[in-house]
Amino acid sequence: MFGSSPPDDGPRGDGPRGRRSTPGGFAAPTPVPTRDRERPVRRRAGSATEPPPIPAPAPAPDVTTDGPPVPYIPVRRLLSLTVAGFAALLTVGLIMGAQTSGVAHRLPYAIVVLGAQVLYVLATTMAIRPPAGKIVAAVGILSALAADYAANSPHEATIGPLGLVAGAGLVLGVIGQLAMREGRARVTESLGATTIIVVGVVAFATLLVLVRIPLGTQAITVCLASCGVALTIARLTDVFVPYPRLAAQVPRGAAGVVLGTMIGTAVAAYMGRYLVFFTPQSAALVGAAAAVAAILADLTIGFAEAGRELEGDAPTMWLARHMQGPLAGFALAAPVAYLITNLLWKASA
Repeated sequence: MFGSSPPDDGPRGDGPRGRRSTPGGFAAPTPVPTRDRERPVRRRAGSATEPPPIPAPAPAPDVTTDGPPVPYIPVRRLLSLTVAGFAALLTVGLIMGAQTSGVAHRLPYAIVVLGAQVLYVLATTMAIRPPAGKIVAAVGILSALAADYAANSPHEATIGPLGLVAGAGLVLGVIGQLAMREGRARVTESLGATTIIVVGVVAFATLLVLVRIPLGTQAITVCLASCGVALTIARLTDVFVPYPRLAAQVPRGAAGVVLGTMIGTAVAAYMGRYLVFFTPQSAALVGAAAAVAAILADLTIGFAEAGRELEGDAPTMWLARHMQGPLAGFALAAPVAYLITNLLWKASA
């Protein structure tokens, strides 16, 4: 009357013990444990389904190790005073030589200009120290002699022969450098030094051409006075107020540069009141151009010397280094004065 005992498949006839049957009579799958489902599937290396490896990010560059700090060079006041005195003496010598020059007495001024050219060659050669420096210095002195002769020999005052002298000097310098082993190894540096020296001495010879034209002697007086005053005041200002500094490695102040240019232009304008062929306006124009050219040349020499020292070159003799700036200033001011004077002369004719 009573039913039979439960089957072995489990209570209620659900199939094997621990498994529950479905309405269709099939046993339900045993659920997989959670920890087995969360276990990552391992793939063999080199499998087609394996994602490419992600490269590690490159480390950020260290911006704190750019190199050694730029050295701060203090202004040596006694040296600035010495350079200012040299610029003033050079101004007086070149102006007084021009005043004593005449139609039949050009030799004294040619000797004065030649002395300035020799100083420029020696100072620049010792400061730059090019390969085969003796050849560069010899080419510079020969170019100075040839330029002075070419400035005085033609019947008409012109700078055309000076261009030929400059070209011949460069060719002679290249030949001399290629003849030396050291010059062949550093031909670019040799050519650059030869160009600076030859162009500088030829620029000085422009004063000998300028003194031969009617407006020339007065133009030399105005230009060289403005140039010399600008250089002298700039150096004297560095003795007392060498601020603000133009660069940490260049011991020059911006106050001296601005003040020297302004006073040099004012001196030229004042001299124009007492000269026949000039007015204060025209003299100020010529003087300002000469003063700016001289100041820029002087600053360029200072920055070039600082660059050589930062590259590790040993400093040269201090006298040559600091004479080079004023000499380069006068060398650049001479052709500027010639060009502006020619323009003024043609405008007034």
